[in-house]
Amino acid sequence: MAKDMLVEIGLEELPARFVDDAEKQLLHKTQTWLKEHRIAYEGVTSFSTPRRLSVLVSGAAESQQSIREEVKGPSEKIAKDEHGDWTKAAIGFSKGQGKNVDDIYMKDVKGVNYIFVEKQIVGKETRELLPAFKQLIESIQFPKNMRWGEQTLRYARPVRWIAALFGNEVIPFEVAGVKTGNETYGHRFLGEKITLSAPADYEQALEDQFVIANPQKREQLIADGIAKLETKHGFRIPEDGELLKEVRNLVEYPTVFTGAFDADYLTLPEDVLITSMKEHQRYFPVKDANDQLLPYFVSVRNGDDRGIETVKRGNEKVLRARLSDAQFFFEEDQKHTIDYYLTKLERIVFQEKLGTISDKIKRIQKITNQLSHWLGLHTEEHAKVMRAAEICKFDLPTNMVNEFTNLQGIIGETYALNAGEDKDVAKAIAEHYMPVQADDVLPQSLQGAMISAADKLDTIVGCIEAGLIPSGSHDPYGLRRQAIGLLRILNERNWNITVESLLELAQSLYMESGIEQADREKAKTELDQFFKQRASYLLKDVTPGQDVINAVLQNDIGVIAYTMAKAQELSRQRSNQEFTSVQEALVRILKLSGKSERNDVDPDVFQTSSEKELYTVFQEVSDAFDQANKQQDAHQALEQLGNLANPIHTFFEHNMVMSDDAEIRENRLSLVNNIAALICRYADLSLIEWKQQFD
Repeated sequence: MAKDMLVEIGLEELPARFVDDAEKQLLHKTQTWLKEHRIAYEGVTSFSTPRRLSVLVSGAAESQQSIREEVKGPSEKIAKDEHGDWTKAAIGFSKGQGKNVDDIYMKDVKGVNYIFVEKQIVGKETRELLPAFKQLIESIQFPKNMRWGEQTLRYARPVRWIAALFGNEVIPFEVAGVKTGNETYGHRFLGEKITLSAPADYEQALEDQFVIANPQKREQLIADGIAKLETKHGFRIPEDGELLKEVRNLVEYPTVFTGAFDADYLTLPEDVLITSMKEHQRYFPVKDANDQLLPYFVSVRNGDDRGIETVKRGNEKVLRARLSDAQFFFEEDQKHTIDYYLTKLERIVFQEKLGTISDKIKRIQKITNQLSHWLGLHTEEHAKVMRAAEICKFDLPTNMVNEFTNLQGIIGETYALNAGEDKDVAKAIAEHYMPVQADDVLPQSLQGAMISAADKLDTIVGCIEAGLIPSGSHDPYGLRRQAIGLLRILNERNWNITVESLLELAQSLYMESGIEQADREKAKTELDQFFKQRASYLLKDVTPGQDVINAVLQNDIGVIAYTMAKAQELSRQRSNQEFTSVQEALVRILKLSGKSERNDVDPDVFQTSSEKELYTVFQEVSDAFDQANKQQDAHQALEQLGNLANPIHTFFEHNMVMSDDAEIRENRLSLVNNIAALICRYADLSLIEWKQQFD
């Protein structure tokens, strides 16, 4: 026999961003709980709204599955005495398992005999186990928690009711002073209390009381409503999956409607209008067929369409107030120059140990200037990027950014253009915050990429030197995200600049600034390790092998684009049978290296033609490898190393490296060390698990 099971946690309205993850946790924890308790079931469905998290288990078995378990006891030497009789240890073991000595049998475990018994664990009735579901509910994690009343439980919002049924029986337990029952609640304003007679009735019973419990169904209803408005009015509502998911988690019974605002507000920057609608009000902006913003918006009501005109007017009034504020801020900001705002940055602290925003800008300028030198920018490009570096953060003290913080940079571009700045300079101000998230769009302009790289580099190095190292999920300055963004820019732009040279540059600027820092050598080690971890993450895009990643990162990261190319090349070759001879030769050299500290090779000491030949080929390959390395040609560089394979095999076949003659031995080891050093400039091939690929 089987029964359905339902558990619903009723809550005060959850923040929309908490809902999806909490629902996933409840679903996963329920499946895990059922498996761990050996309760068979047909299926599990989860539901969520702003006021509830619930899970419906279909066809749950009425009892646990019984299992047979083999229990290991002491070894035979302990279990039997010198006469072969059972000892007290054996008798006690069997009794402890509910058995007697007649049930004991022997098994060999790694050459030693142990005693065993087999026992059956009879499954309990499911209804006896279900009250422990309380711990599962209490274990759900939220980004932020609260406590209420005299309760000790920390939860996102207060628990108001719990419906818990197994079949038609209530599962008895209590969470935060709330006892379980068979009642739930419909829509806060439109619905009534519901008495559930069976778990399977849950979804329909809620829908009858104006609650759509399935979040995908709510999302589809919203999408369908938007599509109908587009057809009816002939306008276009750009797709926004994130906003759609957020809105579905703000309502229990969605009704889509459209409103309007004064067309005069269209003179404001489009990003200001869209942000006012989306970020503050969760409205969908409306555009025409030419992608021009229209003076309309689309919103979603939490309820039916009764009195929708009143709701519409109320939303229009709220938006009008928002846009009026935005217009005031915009007009006030225009009364001041860029220099005025730059002066205000001298009083805004970036980080207490790292100075003001103005101090940060000076470091960005110096990094940008060095980047310009390394990249060989001509005079006009250099002038543009240096101006962009100087004013890249001037918009931070503006009224508009203070009100709409996510518009930093975007507002800067608009205000810079209004102030007569070059369009490339203005564009760089907006782009230097890119990528906002690790996998977001990168800056498209050269100036934007350079300022973005300089800004991120300064933040990462400064914070780590100040001891602000990310740990676990704690990364308040987003250093991991910024490091990945920096590496992506370097890779995308294919700049011939090593990561290590950038870190050294940024560290030197902090030394010059006189800002007191932590142990610099320790900081350097932590920076190297921090960036290697981020580089390792990026390298997974070109190779699935962690061994290959470790091989190319064994020394420095170097030029990230070249390192990515080397990893990709090695990943291809590790499954190439024709490369076997090459990797065996190169790896053999690497494994023998380091047995001598000498690196000077004396050709006059060579005894055989094979070692002379290897030395000659090595010199030729070194020159060719240097050329390929300079051009960052990963395929050609590895191919040049491959030219050493045959001479290496011949060398080992005809020479005893560890000769009794100390001078000959040291000279041969010096040759090996030189070849190994050349190979390691590409990668430490000894770290790659080659054999696994050729089995």
